[in-house]
Formats: sequence, C-alpha cells, structure tokens
Amino acid sequence: MKVLVIGPGGREHAIVRSLLADPYVSEVHAAPGNAGIAQVVPVHSIDASDPAAVTALAERLASDLVVIGPEAPLAAGVADALASAGIPVFGPSRAAAQLEASKAFAKQVMAAANVPTAMARVAVSAAEAAEALDTFGAPYVVKDDGLAAGKGVVVTSSRDEALAHAQTCFDAGGSVVIEEFLDGPEVSLFVLSDGHNVLPLAPAQDFKRIYDDDAGPNTGGMGAYSPLEWAPAGLVEEVIERVAQPTIDEMAHRGAPFTGVLYCGLALTSRGVRVVEFNARFGDPETQAVLARLKTPLGGLLMAAAKGELDRINDLAWSRQTAVAVVLASANYPDTPRTGDRVRGLKKASALEGVHVLHAGTSLSEEGKVVSSGGRVLAVVGLGDDLVEARSKAYDGVGLLDLEGGQFRTDIGLKAARGEVFGSASKEA
Repeated sequence: MKVLVIGPGGREHAIVRSLLADPYVSEVHAAPGNAGIAQVVPVHSIDASDPAAVTALAERLASDLVVIGPEAPLAAGVADALASAGIPVFGPSRAAAQLEASKAFAKQVMAAANVPTAMARVAVSAAEAAEALDTFGAPYVVKDDGLAAGKGVVVTSSRDEALAHAQTCFDAGGSVVIEEFLDGPEVSLFVLSDGHNVLPLAPAQDFKRIYDDDAGPNTGGMGAYSPLEWAPAGLVEEVIERVAQPTIDEMAHRGAPFTGVLYCGLALTSRGVRVVEFNARFGDPETQAVLARLKTPLGGLLMAAAKGELDRINDLAWSRQTAVAVVLASANYPDTPRTGDRVRGLKKASALEGVHVLHAGTSLSEEGKVVSSGGRVLAVVGLGDDLVEARSKAYDGVGLLDLEGGQFRTDIGLKAARGEVFGSASKEA
C-alpha cells in the first residue's frame, strides 16, 4: 500500500522509518518532511494544517492511507477532510482531537468515564486562578487549556510564577487548567484505537525539562526510553481497563469516535495510576524509542485502526532490546531557538552499530548542507541488550554530532539504569 505521512518532525521520521521496514508498504511519501526524511522518501512542500491541500496531495498520490503526525493538523480538521474524500486516515477527527486541543474538555470526558486523574479547576481570570491555586496549594500546576506543543505547563513552588503563567494565557485570549500536583514517576503509553477497539504499545518514559535532573523549563521532550523494567506488573492492562477503553467508549457515546493513537500521560502516584493528560497523536520523542523496538509491521496496524479492524490484530511482536532516544536541541531552546546552524557528524553517528539518527528540526541550506530549522534538531536512538548498553550507544552517537550551541541532557534513563524509580508527573506530555 501507499502511505502519506503528514508532519515535519522526529516523530514523523520515526514513523516513516518503520513504514519503510513494512513489507506490505510499497511506497511512502511525506509532507512537508525535513532534511532527514527527504533522504529516504519523496517529500512535498505543503501546509500540513490545510485540509484541502493535504486531501488534494493524497488524491494525487493515490494514497491508500494517510498518517497524521502532529496535533495542529488534527485540530484543523485534516482527518475530517480526508475521511470525507473516502481516504483512510490514521488520526482522529477535529471533534475527537479535542481530547488534546482542550484540557478542560479532556477533564470532562474523564469525569464522565470515571477515569482517575488529578483534581482540577478551569480558570478564565486572575481571581479564579488565585482561588484555584490556593485550593490545591504548592507545588502549583498551571496548564494552558489549548495546544502548546508540550510547553504550556508550569510546575512551580512559586505562587507568583504560577499566576504569571496563567496571566500570560489570559492575555493571549485563553484559559487555564489548574490541577493538584501528582507525585510519583511518569509513564507514557500509546494506545491505538479504531473508534471502539484498543491496542496498547509498549510503555515509555520521557524527559520534559531542558536540563539534567529535571531542571529548567518544560520542552517538547529531551529524550525517552522503552521498555520500563521497573513498571508494576499489570500496569498496561490496568491502564486499558481504567483509562483507555473507558475514554474511547465515552468518545463514541458522544458521537465523536476516536480513531488514531491516544497518548496516555500517566502518573504512578501513591494513590494509584492517575492521568496527567491525553494527547491525540504519537508523542515525541517517545515514538522514536517505542517504534525502534516494534517488530510487527506498522503499516498494517495503522490501516487496521483506520478501517475499524483492530480486533483482527494478534499480539504485537517486540524486540527484546531496550531503546534510548536522546534529543539534540538548538541554542536558546525552548525560548527562542536559534536556527540556520550547520549540523555535522551525521554519517559518523549513523554508522555506529545499534544507532540511528532521526531528524526533527532540519532543512537543507542553499549549498545542500543540513542545518537546524527548529528547536529540537535531532534524536539519536541507541538499541542495546539493556538500558545501560542502549544509553551508551545513544550517547556515543550524540558525541559524534556537532551543532554550535547544541543542547542535550546527559541523564536520559540514567536513574532507571541505576535502579532508581523517580520523577514527578504533573508535566505536559
């Protein structure tokens, strides 16, 4: 089958890479793609959030399946346009994507479905925000209600900082969700859905803050690893039973069936599993680590979800290896990322055994050289027999890359490799 992948980032590069390994996939295209994706499949320069443009491209390419990567095209209704044209699409409708586009909506759905999550209040004014902050106390958790590309959350012990973030959202015409702080390690679980049936992938853990030891502001994600050897037995089954299936059932009940991947951002608290938040698409950079281990052909899975046939899929096959993804970000990320810097060492890093490099914010200069074009530039994925070996390979790859002002965390998976379960979970996934 012919597959069109929509999006420009590392998640999309990982998806393209997995689709190319699927013997049933004959052709892969991407739009708009990036410099790395363009090295392996044809790319098309269109606005990924323009429903008409995406549909026209899919029709011209005679695509059998369209896979939508980022959240913005989903919120713009790209999946709706494709479905109306009779083109199978992996990605939820605009109505179903509200699970990510509005945190307040997601809280309503979770309440209706009895899904365990943090207590929360929606605030539309400074007075309401102050009251909510005082109700829950420190640490304070303030989330932009709309799409924020993984960076709309402030978790702080400073009430003034929390109020300032809320005011920034109000000034932009938005609202905020203020929650109780959730203790315990965080887990990311992707659950495929065809609108009724669900199928989980392997859990992962990501690292949102820019600096080691979870310091600094939230980013879109600085690295991830999978599987989680420390995760409690039966965790995936519990999440399916208490979180994913009830949510999918509630969306179907509301007349907005969810087709695509439900990203469950979870906290393993002292009171049990709690949902931190939902995303309506594959998370980045967890996708890079999870798909590196998936042995079941990806194209067939995504097509089954698009066609409402996930119940026909048998158990998934996974590599026994561990995958670690380390993100190389540009100077000044996540505030005002510097772009246009030359990226060197790509061939050397990719030549390492058990290592592959996925492009995110890259493009080609006029001279045909790879340069940075976004905040997160690359993800280096290492595969090893255990977490220690996978980390070593990933960081060996990072060490061969050269990006002026480039930033990366040195502790992706480190504490887990030492046998320490850690982390606080009121972070945006």
